[in-house]
Amino acid sequence: MTTHVSPWRAPALSLRWWPVFRRNLLVWRKLAIPSLIGNIAEPLIWLVAFGYGMGALVGSVRVEGAEVPYIVFLASGSICMSAMNAATFEALYSAFSRMHVQKTWDGILNAPVVLDDIVLAEMLWAAYKAIFTVTAILIVMLALGISASPKLLVAWPVLLGAGITFSCIALIFNALAKGYDFFTYYFTLFLTPMMFLSGVFFPREQLPQVVRVVSDWLPLTAAVELVRPMFVDQWPEHWLRHLLVLAGYAVVAFWIALALTRRRFAA
Repeated sequence: MTTHVSPWRAPALSLRWWPVFRRNLLVWRKLAIPSLIGNIAEPLIWLVAFGYGMGALVGSVRVEGAEVPYIVFLASGSICMSAMNAATFEALYSAFSRMHVQKTWDGILNAPVVLDDIVLAEMLWAAYKAIFTVTAILIVMLALGISASPKLLVAWPVLLGAGITFSCIALIFNALAKGYDFFTYYFTLFLTPMMFLSGVFFPREQLPQVVRVVSDWLPLTAAVELVRPMFVDQWPEHWLRHLLVLAGYAVVAFWIALALTRRRFAA
């Protein structure tokens, strides 16, 4: 008689995630430079085109009663968006390739590694890719003189947390996907609207009140609200609430992603 085990049981995690993470790192090292260029090119294009181009027209924007140069406003939002995009692409396309197309996960499961450890390793690997990308962009921003605030050292772990959060969310859709085309729904219906509602390109104060209430609880909004003040050498207001939003999304999304992945492999 087979005992049914719920896919929603508590995660069974161990340090065996590390060999899986290290395997991804060793494979990625062969393509590190092209990957890095691809990840930082788009946000830097946004920054140059809109930050310097539109910034010359806009000048500065008012955020919470303070005047902020538009280039700084955009830079602080776009770096959060970069963390989101880097983690998302890795946890969707690359993870799906390893899981479904290349059957790498099936091979790993022949070793003394359980599925929970693989999902954890994929989440941490996507977050690592995000913080690696963000670090490179931060260095370029510092070189351009956009910000020299020492508080950016605190923004760095916040961006790592954002990478963890968005990798957890993306793994839900990775578990549900039957093919790469499925990810279009995630980008079109969730990520793209969130980019425009979270204060990346313009202040959220201009949004209708109902829309802003929804925006207040988006994970990208939490990341932007935490990071942006640090670019102007200030500490964020309501920082605990924003951290709890990011942590809440990460914990709940990881549990859902793990349960859906278990159910997929049990089918």
